[in-house]
Amino acid sequence: MKEIYLDNSATTPLCEGAIEAMGRAMRTYGNPSSLHTMGHEAQKLVDAAREGIGSALGVRMMKPGELIFTSCGTEANNLAIFGVAYAKARRVANKIVTTDSEHPSVEKSLRMLEADGFEVVRISTRGGVLNFEQLENALDEKVLLLTMMMVNNETGAAYDLSRVFRLAKERCPSAVTHCDAVQGFLKLRFSPTAIGADLVSISAHKIHGPKGVGALYVNREILKQKKLAPRLFGGGQEFGFRSGTENVIGIVGFGAAVRETGRGLDEKLQRMASLREYALLKLSALDVTLNVPIGDCAPHILNFTLPRIKSETMLHYLSGEGIYVSSGSACSSHSHAPSPTLLAFGLSPSDAENSIRVSLSEYNTEEEIDRFVECLKNGLGVLVRVRK
Repeated sequence: MKEIYLDNSATTPLCEGAIEAMGRAMRTYGNPSSLHTMGHEAQKLVDAAREGIGSALGVRMMKPGELIFTSCGTEANNLAIFGVAYAKARRVANKIVTTDSEHPSVEKSLRMLEADGFEVVRISTRGGVLNFEQLENALDEKVLLLTMMMVNNETGAAYDLSRVFRLAKERCPSAVTHCDAVQGFLKLRFSPTAIGADLVSISAHKIHGPKGVGALYVNREILKQKKLAPRLFGGGQEFGFRSGTENVIGIVGFGAAVRETGRGLDEKLQRMASLREYALLKLSALDVTLNVPIGDCAPHILNFTLPRIKSETMLHYLSGEGIYVSSGSACSSHSHAPSPTLLAFGLSPSDAENSIRVSLSEYNTEEEIDRFVECLKNGLGVLVRVRK
């Protein structure tokens, strides 16, 4: 029985380019901070990966500090949020604007800042659409940081961040704009400059790279004005922003994954978008409710609600058939509460608990979707009968 992996928003399989590059990098075991030749060789690998990833972000001739390697997207988000909040002594500007459906690494960080006296305003994303009236009302001279995801990791809703950040720069010019692009990097065409983002978080394992490595892009003006403070202290690696010996092997794998995934990207994105539409068409014939965002969507994520069946029950059934999907964010999979993201989308608590996410990669096929839908159909019949 061939396994079918449809949980690519949780993590992706390593591409061959990353596997090969990481294998070679394992032989370059020097510490990048060491002054001898072996250290220099390791540092060259890190620098080459940094340049390649920066290029994929549309950033040429990067200055020191413009791309900071981290251990994951979560750490990149934490560095962005806490790094901006605590960059200077507390001042009048202590408001942070975000949405009501952010990734837990953002939402839980903001709750900690709320407990420390910061004001956090959450903009509605009901139906997968950002409420611009609420946003306009929230933006004023008190805003310190505007942090929003590019693509929702559970619904696939894609937000018009260029409009959001442009409005922010008009209303509160000194505010810092942060984009969590973990689900958007190499899934949508963008550059930090084009969307007006001062900070951008990305992750390797969402684009066929290794787990354990992410990055934060930092605009040169943020560096110049010292609007970002470190959160890890020690040897001063990563230009002083992220102390700790660099994960050279992971960073090399990140760079290789960016190269391989970015090759022929437009064609890959079109193929994923077509496959998503194909899956939605097939699913529409079943007794499920499609949770399709009203506005723009990413090409690789779709969500639907089962009739009177817990998503966890269906996940186990499909897993027994060798088909792997999810009930939402893998980072919150151990929580027994309904997904806050799906509640914000407009689902009831029971519907949120009965919802499944399918997330695609460039390697998935129509034949795999056909088998998934057929097994889902069988599961609906079996599991509904069991409940009765």
